[in-house]
Amino acid sequence: MLAGTHVRLREATTHDAPALAEIRAKPEVFHRWGPFDAEDLADDDVEILVVEHEGRTVGAIQWSEESDQDYRHAGIDIYLDPSIHGRGLGSDAVRTLARHLIDRGHHRLVIDPAADNEPAIRCYAKVGFRPVGVMRRYERGPDGTWHDGLLMDLLAEELT
Repeated sequence: MLAGTHVRLREATTHDAPALAEIRAKPEVFHRWGPFDAEDLADDDVEILVVEHEGRTVGAIQWSEESDQDYRHAGIDIYLDPSIHGRGLGSDAVRTLARHLIDRGHHRLVIDPAADNEPAIRCYAKVGFRPVGVMRRYERGPDGTWHDGLLMDLLAEELT
């Protein structure tokens, strides 16, 4: 378990599937992430953590890593219940996980929000992530259309 200022992050289990599916079904989240698939909880390439606030599941944050020593870095992604947006919980969760990943030896972290997701981009910038560049037609959305992504990264010494 990882503790932030306002959130706790813990390993997701199959018992979390209903709460995470409910959050992912909300239009604001579904628009970016699509439907929840409980099989994702068993994916060996991604570590999924539940984001808790005041004892309630409010979302998930996940990370993966490139283990090749010449390219070693970790990637982060997050979604939160829209009812708690704007309270600083997203930046607290990202900062908490970033600190953990840096403590694990990662010198560089990446995150890749949709290029038009301004609230997410502001959230990540609060933690110290900086824009690297736009990845054109980077990701297919749940509606089947391609959209641009913004690659952002953070060096260990830039964590705020």
